[in-house]
Amino acid sequence: MKNHALSHKFAAAFAICAAFASGSALADIKIGINVPLTGFAAADGNSALTGAKLAVKKANANGGINGEQIELVIYDDQASAKDAIPAATKLIEKDEVVGAVSGSYSAATRAAAGVFQNAQGPYVVAYSIDPSITRTGDYMFRVSSMGEVQGRAGAKLVDNLGKKRVVLVTLNNDFGQALANGFKEAAPKFNLDIINEYEYGIKDRQFGPLIAKIKSDDPEVIYASGYFFNAGPLVSQIRAAGITVPIIGQEGYDSDKFIEIAGPAAEGTLVTTSLDRDSESKVTQAFLKEFREEAGFGADMVAASTYSATAILLDGLRETGGKGGAALRDAIAKGTYEMPIGKLQFNDLHEVNKDVQVQTIKDGYWARHSVIHDPELLAAPTKGTEA
Repeated sequence: MKNHALSHKFAAAFAICAAFASGSALADIKIGINVPLTGFAAADGNSALTGAKLAVKKANANGGINGEQIELVIYDDQASAKDAIPAATKLIEKDEVVGAVSGSYSAATRAAAGVFQNAQGPYVVAYSIDPSITRTGDYMFRVSSMGEVQGRAGAKLVDNLGKKRVVLVTLNNDFGQALANGFKEAAPKFNLDIINEYEYGIKDRQFGPLIAKIKSDDPEVIYASGYFFNAGPLVSQIRAAGITVPIIGQEGYDSDKFIEIAGPAAEGTLVTTSLDRDSESKVTQAFLKEFREEAGFGADMVAASTYSATAILLDGLRETGGKGGAALRDAIAKGTYEMPIGKLQFNDLHEVNKDVQVQTIKDGYWARHSVIHDPELLAAPTKGTEA
């Protein structure tokens, strides 16, 4: 009985891998996405899903894959590992997708990654920055810069501003820790003095005691990680306390919701991100226009990154004629892509090397501040290096 049960397990695993490899010849080609549509990250999830849908809509309007239409199968993961695992499992076993996109946060993406890797299903990650994701295995891809790289860019930005004395305000989850780790790694290179580091929780919205400590520290710049829903109150309260030094955030700020929540205090905030709204790229400008027409609101980093991840998955499927598995993995890996977030090519760990965009808020709108170009500093890890 034990051997018989084991053979059933092997047969099921083989069937899952075969489904990824072949796709369906009798139905539309299915790709999946896990995305937070409810809960604290719902605004980002809506933006991500709109970006993914736009990529699929454009592909279908251009004939799909060998004449077959693409179906986007959607699961709400609430940015939660607990919900991401069953979502990924359903995409593989029930929906038989040939590949998938993460439009979610790091905890959910990290949990889903193992499911897709075990099923040999290519999984293109839009904006989750946890360094362990691509090390899950060779079916993982990431189109954004990982957290430590973005943190190093933040340190260079401080130096570019001619500042030295820094206070770090760190969101105490994997997102915040990855950014802080990268910043602290690069700080000695620029002779930065980290006066203090303070942590806060994802549910925090009132920052009075923390801000009193920052004011006492008298820094020249504040490097504060967070998402728009806690960064908005944080920045607003820092300014209300009379602290006027530059505040540097990261891609978690990159949403019109940040400007809405922070109000006039958002003005002048600096944000390291993937999307340059003032790019001269025709691809970027076309995306921004098409997204606004489709969504009725402006695109942000989440939308641009998820659109790019989905478009890359679809480009790979064109190369394979709709087949998944190892053929799709290899097709994605060898491609060079012109996307709204820049020119992308994957290294052997399936990470990307690219410039970091610095956006600011000017007269209540996002605008380009600068671009950080430093290939050595911003180099993504490879298989032979530590994250």
